[in-house]
Amino acid sequence: MKTRLILLASLSAVLAGCNKNTAIGNDREAHLDPPAKASSIEPAASALQGVATALVKPETMTDADIAAIGGDQGRCVFRLTEVGFPTFVYEPNGSGFIKLNGKLIPVEPDGADRFTSGGLLVTTQMLDDEGNAGLQAQQLIVVPPGAEDELGYRGYVICGR
Repeated sequence: MKTRLILLASLSAVLAGCNKNTAIGNDREAHLDPPAKASSIEPAASALQGVATALVKPETMTDADIAAIGGDQGRCVFRLTEVGFPTFVYEPNGSGFIKLNGKLIPVEPDGADRFTSGGLLVTTQMLDDEGNAGLQAQQLIVVPPGAEDELGYRGYVICGR
């Protein structure tokens, strides 16, 4: 009996070190697939055409997406968690990009902390809080074209790295 317990403990210790893949979704087979391609860049009118507003939720951007929009240097990066992938990348008082419906949607400034593309509205608001890693808390509001309700997300932002 004691030998079995030692064998089981040894086996679980060996198997615990097998998962070294850091791909999005922690897919164990990702190392076999080619690198992710960047999502297409489209205005909100075409990217969200025919999509029910209830299904529109901000998505995380991959490294390829970030490269496709020109990187995040000198921009603000909103993340849903302090260690998560970017969801909204923008320049203060400038343009930005949000990923919705699998598409990167460019948004233009429309006032302080307010961005639009067609009928899409994105607003940000700094919160008086910070996360465990010291990142500034921020609220992101997304109103898809034709939506009756706004979608609010609390996350963290870092600007001008």
